[in-house]
Amino acid sequence: MDASSPVSTRKAELPLHILIVGCGIGGLTAAHCLGLVGHRITILEAAEALGEVGAGIQVSPNVTRLLTRWGLGQALAEIAVKPEAIVFRRYCTGERVGYSKWAEKMEIFGAPYYHIHRADFHKLLFDLAAPYMTLRLKSTVVAVDPDEPSVTLASGEVVRGDLIVGADGVKSFIQRVVLGHVNPAQATGDAVYRALIPTALMITDPDLKPLVDTPEMTGWMGPRRHIMGYNVRAKKAYNLVMAHPDDGSVESWTAEGSAEKMRADFADFEPRIQKMMALVNSTLKWRLMDRQPLKTWIHKSARVILLGDACHPMLPYRAQGAAMAIEDAAVLGKLLSHLSSVVQLTPLLHAYEALRLPRTAATQASSRLNQTIFHLPDGPEQRARDAAMHTAMEAELAGSTTDKGDGNPNQWADQNKNEAQFGYDAEEVAERWWREVGERGIGALEVQSRL
Repeated sequence: MDASSPVSTRKAELPLHILIVGCGIGGLTAAHCLGLVGHRITILEAAEALGEVGAGIQVSPNVTRLLTRWGLGQALAEIAVKPEAIVFRRYCTGERVGYSKWAEKMEIFGAPYYHIHRADFHKLLFDLAAPYMTLRLKSTVVAVDPDEPSVTLASGEVVRGDLIVGADGVKSFIQRVVLGHVNPAQATGDAVYRALIPTALMITDPDLKPLVDTPEMTGWMGPRRHIMGYNVRAKKAYNLVMAHPDDGSVESWTAEGSAEKMRADFADFEPRIQKMMALVNSTLKWRLMDRQPLKTWIHKSARVILLGDACHPMLPYRAQGAAMAIEDAAVLGKLLSHLSSVVQLTPLLHAYEALRLPRTAATQASSRLNQTIFHLPDGPEQRARDAAMHTAMEAELAGSTTDKGDGNPNQWADQNKNEAQFGYDAEEVAERWWREVGERGIGALEVQSRL
């Protein structure tokens, strides 16, 4: 199944009323995928109004494949930026130590790699999901009856459905219900500044103009710190993500950071970084939190499940947080398109967990690995990292077809890792599982229930 494949018109024979808690990227995509196959969707969102903030995010081929199939290909091409390559540099000199050209590498997966502003992406997904959902704002969930199932809102209202999907992020309340206890996220020791610079301010500087003219993702690696920079909004803005040691700020996407403190934290980075930071008047800051993979995403009642950051928060170092939530939704939608009897719901939900948990756990591990790789202190390990990246870069620039980059510290230069991460088709995975396993096993349950 490729990006141009038509969207399946299969509808669930047994439509459910599904309550989705959370209206972020995962919640909206779940609303689309589940509504498309015939389920009735209500999204419960605590905020009084939708106004997704943040800065740039990355949308890799494993996601753009799905989005294009769902009709968003043209919209993405118009507002996102397609990077030509990823470049790694020494923090203090700007010397290029790693390079991987993305144009050709991503083409083999049949879908592009994009950089996009988070708010623009959220709007695309909202418009995609809108025909299938009822959105209720100012609807904070304070209690859940997992057996009925139902949720109680802060207003005292009880909202009932057939299935509850917790897509309520890293601080998930629904996760507590599923696990039966509080499972606090763990501090990683890192925090991140995010900033956007109008590229109109950069193109007048001959040192900064190439960063706009040649769209690349550039990573500056330093001791305990790194910076990622790339273009968004059709190259009208340049996004900076600046990881540094955590000083105890709150776990939030929206906390205001100090531009002065940001500049001090990266004062030893190369001159181009200093020039860009001088153009930043305000910054967002958040504390990076992590969780080990959960034992389960499903309440024992099989009427409450988790999706996205609620069950697998991703560190940003592999740029797969949004991707994993979207994949979750795609798999769940495909599986529940086959629902024809209530007796099938529990095994279908367990299939969702079985298909998704190992994939997301592996991606979490890949993200944690980059945290270590990017932040090595100056010394022997750092020099070995840079040398390995440089070797892969030289092989690629020389046109080598034999060096697959196996185990390279630049994970984007490792062709096996690229295939595993970016060649994945969530909908095809779910459909293949149904053909090979579900149709014989779970499909038979529907027949038996009628006897």
